[in-house]
Amino acid sequence: MRELLIAANPEAGSSLAYLLRVPIGEGIVLRTSDTWPRTKALYCHPMPPDSWPQAPQVVERVPLRSCTRRGAAIDLVADRSRENRSQLVFTTARGREVVFWQSPRTRKQARPSVNLPSARASGIVQLEIVVDAHERYAYRFASQQVRTTTRPLPCGDYGVMVDGTLIAAVERKSLADLVSSLSTGRLRYALGELAALPRAAVVIEDRYSQVFKQVRVRPAVVADGLAECQVRWPTVPIVFCETRPLAEEWTYRYLAAAFAWASEEAKAVERIGALAQRPNEPGHGPTAAEIRAWARDLGLPITERGRIPDAIRQAWSRAAAR
Repeated sequence: MRELLIAANPEAGSSLAYLLRVPIGEGIVLRTSDTWPRTKALYCHPMPPDSWPQAPQVVERVPLRSCTRRGAAIDLVADRSRENRSQLVFTTARGREVVFWQSPRTRKQARPSVNLPSARASGIVQLEIVVDAHERYAYRFASQQVRTTTRPLPCGDYGVMVDGTLIAAVERKSLADLVSSLSTGRLRYALGELAALPRAAVVIEDRYSQVFKQVRVRPAVVADGLAECQVRWPTVPIVFCETRPLAEEWTYRYLAAAFAWASEEAKAVERIGALAQRPNEPGHGPTAAEIRAWARDLGLPITERGRIPDAIRQAWSRAAAR
């Protein structure tokens, strides 16, 4: 009977304390952090087949009833009554091969079984969502009452417009993308652009607890960076939504609420400029050219270009209020 061998990693100080030898072909060797994916999916680092030690310190021998490759995964069925099923999933991240070892329990925890509501968000019969032209693997909103259009967005991956004005946007990120953009500083630039909109948010396709399970980056650095971003840009929430379907549902309902807010509340619409008055209408603020002409008529010192001094603006306001 074939066996899954689990040995101690001879490399001292490694965070991946164990070696796995999977009995397929010449043997697949992986480094990982535990002997079984009991509470979470385990990251596994692929190793060359000849990296298996000549005299390994075997921690556990797991007899296997089955060890079968199915596409980009290997299904393992152990010959025991408990903890008998697991799967090695081969994928890529940042251009390199990575492997995750998961069990039915950890897979269910990662993808909670929930029934998403079918009711229209904010009572909108069909919401038009603009998808950024650069968004890869975009949400399709197939289960929601949505019509999508694709065009370049100044910021965010998904947005809604009122009278041609972008009034809300959502930036979508996987956990890996979040950590990467936070480390390089790209997230801060994105938040600065999103904060200029009336409404904006960032949605993460994972749980916040996964931040503290990072291997390549210190979890405290990621947590501190997220906290700093929320303090600097409090109007742009960063929301963790566990899974991609839940993040898609949250994005739909957030954008629908923002559309209703901008469409139905007069003050909000005025704030975003959808009901802005024309320059000749009463109550419209003066243009820079009008203030300069007024100041020159009174003999006040003012330049032809550049920023109008606050004193000149205040003087114009006092004169206009008389």
